[in-house]
This record gives sequence, C-alpha cells and structure tokens, in this order.
Amino acid sequence: MLKVRPKVTVLEHYDVAADAKKRISLRKAKTKYFHVKALSNGGYLLEPRVLVPPTAISARSLKMLENSAGNLKKSIASEPIDLTAFLKI
Repeated sequence: MLKVRPKVTVLEHYDVAADAKKRISLRKAKTKYFHVKALSNGGYLLEPRVLVPPTAISARSLKMLENSAGNLKKSIASEPIDLTAFLKI
C-alpha cells in the first residue's frame, strides 16, 4: 500500500539578513527554543523544542536528581561504564 504524504505548503516567506554576529530573527515564532540542523546544501532546518516545566517532574525524581548531584560533588561515583559495544563502527 502506497502512503501519501500530506502536501507541504508555504504559509509565509520573507528575506532576512544576519547581523554582525550572524544572528537572525524569526517572525511570529511560536516557541523560544529550536534545534538547528545545518544542511550540506547551505540550508538550515529548525525544529521547535519545548522544555519541560519543573512541575512536570515528580518530587521523587527531583529528590533522586539532587542526591545524585550531591554525590557527584562529593566524588562518590561508580567506575566508568564501557559503552564501546553500543558505538556504531
């Protein structure tokens, strides 16, 4: 069965110039954070990112995170784990 992809349409287009620090402004951006992919053809792909509010993380998880950070500061940690088996060669 052939899947039909929805047709992509352009909602708005405009030209923008980068400032001296190579920054641009996005008009009417719905999110504050983006993941940027630089493409080989000179284009850029921006994917919106939504950060999780602290209230969305359970109290138990926050306590565990605080304990782990405290142990790390005290240099209480396990030996390094060898993850080379998971690397793609």
